[in-house]
Amino acid sequence: MDIQDMFHACKLGDLQRLQYLVEMKEVDIDTRDKWDSTPLYYACLCGHRDIVEYLLDKGAKCEANTFDGERCLYGALTDDIRNLLKSYHVISSRTIRRELYEEFLRRLLQDRVYSDVVFRVHGEEFPAHRCILSARCLFFANMFKTKWLNKPVVELNHSLMSEGAFGSILQYLYTGSMGVSMDLVDDCLKLARQCQLYELMTEIEDRMKKTLSWESSKPGVRVTTLVLESQGSDVLQRDLAQLAHWALPDQLNSWVVGELPFEPESLPLSYPDICFCVQEHKFMCHKVFFCGRSDYFQALLEDHFGECQQGESVPTLILHDVSVDVFVRILMYIYTDSCDLHADFVGDVLMWADMYLLPGLKRLCASSMMAYVDLSNVVSLIRTARLFNLPRLESHCAEFIANNLSKVISQEDFKALVIEDASNVQQREETDSIDIVDEIRFYISSFVLTYSEMEEANEKLRLIDDMLEELDIEG
Repeated sequence: MDIQDMFHACKLGDLQRLQYLVEMKEVDIDTRDKWDSTPLYYACLCGHRDIVEYLLDKGAKCEANTFDGERCLYGALTDDIRNLLKSYHVISSRTIRRELYEEFLRRLLQDRVYSDVVFRVHGEEFPAHRCILSARCLFFANMFKTKWLNKPVVELNHSLMSEGAFGSILQYLYTGSMGVSMDLVDDCLKLARQCQLYELMTEIEDRMKKTLSWESSKPGVRVTTLVLESQGSDVLQRDLAQLAHWALPDQLNSWVVGELPFEPESLPLSYPDICFCVQEHKFMCHKVFFCGRSDYFQALLEDHFGECQQGESVPTLILHDVSVDVFVRILMYIYTDSCDLHADFVGDVLMWADMYLLPGLKRLCASSMMAYVDLSNVVSLIRTARLFNLPRLESHCAEFIANNLSKVISQEDFKALVIEDASNVQQREETDSIDIVDEIRFYISSFVLTYSEMEEANEKLRLIDDMLEELDIEG
């Protein structure tokens, strides 16, 4: 429903609604409909410059000389919008935020940190990580166990091997997406076939058909770069989840080694380089994931706190106080950007996510908590949201109160929260606002479309005024 609402807002030019969906509901701005069109395309087509500018500022995908970029330029209703699109010289796939999973994976290709193998293709070097390539591609997993066993540098000098194609294949294996020059598409297909990446071959062929079909219908337009978006993010997360499962101690791993579909000797090696000991359980993990995703673990593993101990094969680090149940969720999040969260322990996971400097996991906990909001806990969840800086959870709770105001407004803990917010405003003037009251009023008044909804909103606003009068607060 939110996705359809976003398309509707972009077609109508409803910026306020779009901002609400993107910033509060966290709807993906690059989502596609059944016609393979994005919100940015409809905003361009309908001539809403403010919507286009907002989406570009939020990192909507519209690279020059790609299918999406050329389509938006061609379909733009006005020259002003075309000039706006062109002014974004490098229109990135999204605004880079350090904690984003995709950005983390992309950085791994650029940095040599914790890489344990280098591919040298006709003299050009590509540092990589055996654990990631083994989890993502059975061809690489088998080669690391045989022909490339213990080789720190792998030379690939075959005349048919292209440096650009190899780099694009690595990009796909690390991120689930790929950008490649149209001149190198055939080389990528050949290399994908050699690496037994049949899903990638299908994606390339399908995108080529769509691009060439669209290009042929638009004389004078030429697409020079083929872009595969991370439509297969579920596959990427599934493959990297294998590393998390292989990191689990045997007594915690739900996978039964030795039964179908794998025999023990056919399982890829995971190449761990750090062991975490949690309540006497040993987790065989990878520094590249823990250090790349958490500044806390980066400092810890660089021995700033002197807690690293040398084990028999890999360094062992004891983590104190955290429970196994919580650490398993943190482990799964670090590897896959996702984990199962339930009401009975999501609060503990949130606390340790804050401790381990994992803002993405904190937001995931907040999203999970939204499903558990009810009349008995809505005020306490607002306090939790403020304590851990989770504005989306706080806004969701304020919206819940707005929708259930008659049941919440008489609760003593809610009145105490209003009094606290009012007292936090120093030297209050008559025009000063009260945070929680302002948020509730916003959700009561916003998006009112009919006369009956207006009457209902006015009645709720009167309830708030009566409560403030009862509490002797100007608000």
